[in-house]
Amino acid sequence: MTTDHVAERTRTAAPGASKETLEDYTLRFAPRTYRRWTPAVVGASALGGIAYMADFSIGAGIGLSHGTANALLAIAVAAAVIFLTGFPLAYYGARYNLDLDLITRGSGFGYYGSVITSVIFASFTFIFFATEGSIMAQGLRYALNLPLWLGYLVSTLVIIPLVVYGMKALAKLQSWTNPLWLLLMVAPLVFLIVKDPDSVHRWLSYEGTGGSGVSTAAVMLGAGVCLSLMGQIGEQIDYLRFMPPRTTDNRRAWWTAVVLAGPGWVIFGAVKQAIGVFMAVYILDAVGSAAAVEPIEQFTGVFKEIMPPWLVVPLALVLVVLSQVKINVTNAYSGSLAWTNSFTRVTKRYPGRLVFVLVNLTISLVLMEADMFSFLNNVLSFYSNCAMAWVVTVATDIVINKFVLKLSPKQPEFRRGMLHAVNPVGVVSFLASSILSISVYFGLFGDALQPYSPLVAVVVAVVLTPLMAIVTRGRFYLRRTGDGITEPLLDEEGNPSGTRYDCVVCGEPYERPDMTASAAGGTICSLCLSTDRDGRHVLPAQAR
Repeated sequence: MTTDHVAERTRTAAPGASKETLEDYTLRFAPRTYRRWTPAVVGASALGGIAYMADFSIGAGIGLSHGTANALLAIAVAAAVIFLTGFPLAYYGARYNLDLDLITRGSGFGYYGSVITSVIFASFTFIFFATEGSIMAQGLRYALNLPLWLGYLVSTLVIIPLVVYGMKALAKLQSWTNPLWLLLMVAPLVFLIVKDPDSVHRWLSYEGTGGSGVSTAAVMLGAGVCLSLMGQIGEQIDYLRFMPPRTTDNRRAWWTAVVLAGPGWVIFGAVKQAIGVFMAVYILDAVGSAAAVEPIEQFTGVFKEIMPPWLVVPLALVLVVLSQVKINVTNAYSGSLAWTNSFTRVTKRYPGRLVFVLVNLTISLVLMEADMFSFLNNVLSFYSNCAMAWVVTVATDIVINKFVLKLSPKQPEFRRGMLHAVNPVGVVSFLASSILSISVYFGLFGDALQPYSPLVAVVVAVVLTPLMAIVTRGRFYLRRTGDGITEPLLDEEGNPSGTRYDCVVCGEPYERPDMTASAAGGTICSLCLSTDRDGRHVLPAQAR
């Protein structure tokens, strides 16, 4: 490469690289120099992102259809699966400071293979943005008589200025609003139960529209809806990747934050789903089944029992708007990361994360205007099959292929040139799990098996992922075992090294885990390597 060529690339790439704090290290390892928050702050920020109200609607929908007993069992089954699969992903994200897409690349999918799962995750974010935006619009219509179409637009536009500055702004927003949100959600319910203890009995004895008692099929149908939230672990990891290095001094705080804000999010989510069933049953006779699944109706109905009439609607509106803003900044943020990851790898162009904030919000607005909320559970039941196939495949690769079979490298790899383009271990397992579970969901294997599509998705992924690793003997994980830099990636405590190297293309310094040697000389950062169109910087494959 000529000096002029390097200089020209430096001039064009440096502006984007210099804005990485604004872009929040979209496609990169998150460096120590940026991770200045304590474990408690990162954990609280991550948990602030689960303030969404779709849980209340999901729980209400399952409870009204199948009864409280089936709903609670479904919620518990889904929570157990989500916790177990989310734990290894959260650990890897926090320990190695990578988002879920970067983890997925080296956990069975390959450099380009994980584009599939990035699109799946991006779909998760705009589906749930649309869901939460619809709930906010319902609140605006209820309290302010704002037309739904205008409420959809308002709930979308208000997010843009909040999500522009990434983690720095999100950490403050989530931390400052968590106490008020918890007070508004928990206090009224406690007062209601104290005032009307019989409400608990009515809730537990409610049998739903079927009225047939506990049913395995009903439990699995309900669990399928709840399991659609499995992709939420990706949004949790978008916060957890900014955890500080784990040391002897912060070990307890570090693990507490990772467990509670990682897989532990589902504990809080399950509680909200159960509360959703409770509130729907409580207000059912007053508002009817259609309105009983709307959170604004649920909380208004509860607030009416314990506070003056003039205060009911304003407080319910504050709770709904606050909840929707807290989650939709996360949906917009995480969705933009997923879209940018996919677009940059496929086109080798880096337009910046903010472009895809607008893309994600536009898709979400279209879904809202199409009244997606009215068929929410159907959308989530279908989507859950793809989400489960992806997350369970990655979790299985980490737990079994890395730690038991030792066929997958324990240390996650995400950099171009280090990975094969496609790894059949994850891609085949994911596609087989998705296709089979979706086929079961649509009844292609008979009505009796239809409710068990979530179980099919989980079992196929758990069995096929290690089987594919054994069949391929792990040959498709790493294209190279060395990245051309002599310093180890990890320091003496097992944390990613903080040593900085200058990128030969953009001229910016980045920490060791983000760098590889360039085939043209010097070292190159992962983003510049991703956008290297002619591949002149990509190291050759290692001879076997």
